[in-house]
Amino acid sequence: MIGGADQDTIENPAEGLLGPGEIVTDIKLDTRRNRYLSLTAMLLPTNDGFVGLYSLLIPRTPGTYSYYLFGYDAGTEANDELITGGGLPGQPGIPAAPGGDGGMHGTGVASFDTNPMVHIHRGTIGDLDPDAGISDLDSSVHRWLNPVAEIVIEVQGRKHK
Repeated sequence: MIGGADQDTIENPAEGLLGPGEIVTDIKLDTRRNRYLSLTAMLLPTNDGFVGLYSLLIPRTPGTYSYYLFGYDAGTEANDELITGGGLPGQPGIPAAPGGDGGMHGTGVASFDTNPMVHIHRGTIGDLDPDAGISDLDSSVHRWLNPVAEIVIEVQGRKHK
């Protein structure tokens, strides 16, 4: 759990959910104080997918640096892609499609997953049938494969006084 925002923690810089292709820009860090960058965020709509970056050494040489991040699966439940209204701790399922564009009555992409450990996520498949099919997620909106995020760091030269 993250505490509140402070000089070392930026909590939800997007101030809400990010949709496909949306970005957060202009987060400024003082690299004299902060040498490493870590982040974590849940991937929606999934039941236990997340993106994370742990202790990336922030470059000090001026320039632009890009890093592509993979989605991970926490391994807590099957990736059935069914919207069940669940999603609370101990309740399997996806609570809802963020844009209200979810279907219903899917049969489930996977009824069980054999890997209970954190691992690279296979992505979301979805389908185009809002009233049946294998998934309750619209593949034209929610289909994704890895990588799921790009971090761009721009290191500026130090200003002389």
